[in-house]
Amino acid sequence: MSAHGAPPAVTSGTTRSGIYFEVHGRAGPLLFLGFPVTASPDAIPSMGGSPAGPRFLAGLTDRYRVLVADYPSLGRSSTIPSAEFTVDRVCADLLEVADAAGFARFAWWGGTFGAIAGLQLATRTDRITALVSAGWPPLGGPYAAMLEGTRINAIDPPPHARMILREPAQYQQWVTFYESLAGWPEEAAAVRRLSCPRLVAFGANAEADVAGIPLHPAATIRARRTELEALGWQVIEVPDRDSALILDPETLVPIVRRFLDTVL
Repeated sequence: MSAHGAPPAVTSGTTRSGIYFEVHGRAGPLLFLGFPVTASPDAIPSMGGSPAGPRFLAGLTDRYRVLVADYPSLGRSSTIPSAEFTVDRVCADLLEVADAAGFARFAWWGGTFGAIAGLQLATRTDRITALVSAGWPPLGGPYAAMLEGTRINAIDPPPHARMILREPAQYQQWVTFYESLAGWPEEAAAVRRLSCPRLVAFGANAEADVAGIPLHPAATIRARRTELEALGWQVIEVPDRDSALILDPETLVPIVRRFLDTVL
């Protein structure tokens, strides 16, 4: 604590399972900013320009106390054995980080894998005060396509994956993760039970694939928009933007701030 009783502007630590984390900002509502933002600025390649993490934090820490972590198996964190990287392990790890940081209840914001992790946390615990899904469909998520594509890619991980892997064999973690999500009844039950404030933001031109298998995130969200809004989600479609939106704080932070500043 500082001489004035406020927490320091930046604190850091490592959990018992070896996950490195940092907390930025002196006070305010608690926000866990998940993947693709990390505690180590260079852990995820930027979409051109400077690393995205510090730029996200610059737009948030004036009002929020923000938790970031090197996860999964990135930066200064230990490597998780690929065979253990199930959705149960992911949720347990992230809650361990939150506990270590003193985040009893918190808003969650993540993109792609980080959005999936947030959905899982929100449907498994009452600790999520608000949920932001960047670029991933909360309903109709292409989990089966992700599993099929990751199984293909695990044989020879593509260059964009190798950029953040410590070794090619680590790619198998994604096969384990999506196998553990097979058959998750997100439409029939879990997502429909969510009651915290929720936002999904996506680029209108967002397209993605895994091993050539199309995912169609923008088209899926657009097709389910009426249903999502009826369930209480705010849905923001950003014109003329693609999947790179999730690593563009200059565009995304103002959108998410308008939402979070209202509900927290």
